[in-house]
Amino acid sequence: MKAKSKLKYLLSLGIVAMEGRGFEYPSDTELASDDRIYVTNKSRDYGERGVRITVLNKQSDYFGTFGHYGFNDGNLVSPSGITEDLNGLLHVTDDYTHSVTTFAKDGSFIRKWGNEGQSSGELNGPSRITTNKKGQLLISDTKNHRIQIFSETGEFINVFGNYGTEEGNFILPWGINVNKKGCIQIADWGNSRIQEFSPEGEYMRKYDCSDTEEGCLNHPSDVASDEDGYIYITDWGNECLKVLNPEGNLVYTSRGESTLSKWASEFLETNLEESKSRQEANLEDENIISKFTDPHSVSAHIEKYFWSPVAVTIGHDEDIYITESNRHRIQIFTK
Repeated sequence: MKAKSKLKYLLSLGIVAMEGRGFEYPSDTELASDDRIYVTNKSRDYGERGVRITVLNKQSDYFGTFGHYGFNDGNLVSPSGITEDLNGLLHVTDDYTHSVTTFAKDGSFIRKWGNEGQSSGELNGPSRITTNKKGQLLISDTKNHRIQIFSETGEFINVFGNYGTEEGNFILPWGINVNKKGCIQIADWGNSRIQEFSPEGEYMRKYDCSDTEEGCLNHPSDVASDEDGYIYITDWGNECLKVLNPEGNLVYTSRGESTLSKWASEFLETNLEESKSRQEANLEDENIISKFTDPHSVSAHIEKYFWSPVAVTIGHDEDIYITESNRHRIQIFTK
């Protein structure tokens, strides 16, 4: 992607639904090797309905759900992150049970591991999870303010980071990414910055956009990078996507451009009263911007804008997928 080019909006996926086809406060998205999309749904306030992993593809074909609410093997309570390992298994973090559950792609339960605590190998509110080139699992151990590394079966390998504001420290780390060089990038939510570490966990640099006209990052939720070294950040507090070039300079910002998804369009075609109400409403009144200074309030009133962008994922085709929790959808952009 050239430094001054813009991303092009392609389409949106999803619809709000407490069960079956749809999303309910989606928290993360994994684009797996079988070309299917696996979306973790947290529901709200640890509610029972809505919790599941929804499986679909880019064409909005629906393949079912698994990992529903509960405390037995194969159940989830508050799924917060998902990754595919080198063997094609899916690993899901649960920030309520402080654990990781492993599934086959057909939803079959493989194993569950993890205990609540502060010692090495223990977890406290784990959020995101990713896989490195060695097949190891890297976890944002959010409420312990650190990053932990495990084998794919849960054996502890390494830990780095502590609570604090200094370089290499964290306050509630959220998103986690391993770039093509193997370096680890962390969305340091509480410190409003992205930090980058060596594969061994040594601090290298930070990105916070503090020298840009568009202002600093504001509690970023996730980070991803493409093959060219560009960095994609879901800037949760500013309700936007920011793109940095390999040198760390801000080159693009988007508030979102969503249109109706295929699932939403099909719903409105068969629910005429809902469709009529929608036509009568003004869902793109950008004059509302002058009435609010808070980005969250603006996004709540303009449907095409991102509203609680919580995850950014790069597809095998290098398209960019932005998961929005409060609008229960995924916006897809291309270069």
